[in-house]
Amino acid sequence: MKFLDQARVYVRSGNGGAGALSFRREKFIEFGGPDGGDGGRGGDVVVEVVDGLNTLIDFRYQQHFKAKTGGHGMGKNRAGARGADAVLRVPAGTQVFEEDGETLIADLTKAGERVVIARGGNGGFGNAHFKSSTNRAPRRANPGQEGEERTIWLRLKLIADAGLIGLPNAGKSTFLATVSAAKPKIADYPFTTLDPGLGVVAIDGREFVLADIPGLIGGAHDGAGLGDRFLGHIERCRVLLHLVDATGEHAGKAYKTVRRELEAYGARLGEKPEIVALAKIDAIDAAALKAQSDRLRRAAKRKPLLLSSASGAGVTAALRAVLAILDEAETKDGSAPPAAAWVP
Repeated sequence: MKFLDQARVYVRSGNGGAGALSFRREKFIEFGGPDGGDGGRGGDVVVEVVDGLNTLIDFRYQQHFKAKTGGHGMGKNRAGARGADAVLRVPAGTQVFEEDGETLIADLTKAGERVVIARGGNGGFGNAHFKSSTNRAPRRANPGQEGEERTIWLRLKLIADAGLIGLPNAGKSTFLATVSAAKPKIADYPFTTLDPGLGVVAIDGREFVLADIPGLIGGAHDGAGLGDRFLGHIERCRVLLHLVDATGEHAGKAYKTVRRELEAYGARLGEKPEIVALAKIDAIDAAALKAQSDRLRRAAKRKPLLLSSASGAGVTAALRAVLAILDEAETKDGSAPPAAAWVP
């Protein structure tokens, strides 16, 4: 399935049904009177979160959603049926914006959440509604109200506990494939990852979700490379794991390049807890490793972790460091850390 994290959609709720103009005409009933029923309410347009989705690709093939018109009123005081709703099924983490792309309508994060974004029109009154002691034969019925129409933006931000960041070819996809069952594309050239990916990591009887996003380069906030739009997928993460390629020219400069892009993007990404790790340590000798580690330590102002996804060295320590920050964040939120999985 292809990944799509943004879609522009036109929606229109249903019109209300018209009221009926009708009179009783049964045999042997001397004073029949009006019996026109009311029209039914038009259908709403609803956005609903469902399980089993992780992309907005369905909205590439259908961009127009219209709810049904309410049924018209009928004689014998029969009211029209309510129009069927139009339901837009989206994955958890979807945000709904106005047409300007900036005004937030709803932020849907849990399966089962629903929001009505266009309400159907009310049905019109039939002539039975207007009868009175002075107007016993009203010849008046209302048409149904018009529905609402609007254009909205759907924007998906993946829900993950931790996020992988770094320059292209820093070893993020290899790390994700090593620690989870995810199967991202891995190759020895930059920008192998074109779409964000998710993996469930199990460590010490616990699990958390790890997100891998395409690599950043200098000037990404101005559109260089793949740009920085994918950074939206780590806005919800509680900790960032920053991988720096040990085989690169200068680990310190590589670290600062990514940090500048985080600060330029905003959304308080630069304030998130960060774990810094020097990756691919198995590909260089001891002297080069010490030099790169020292450069990264000076740039990050902390001692970096050393790891190799290929050999597995340092991977468990990195995952435990992520888990420790997640537990700390859950404690600050007032919730207890998740219990370890039961093992017979």
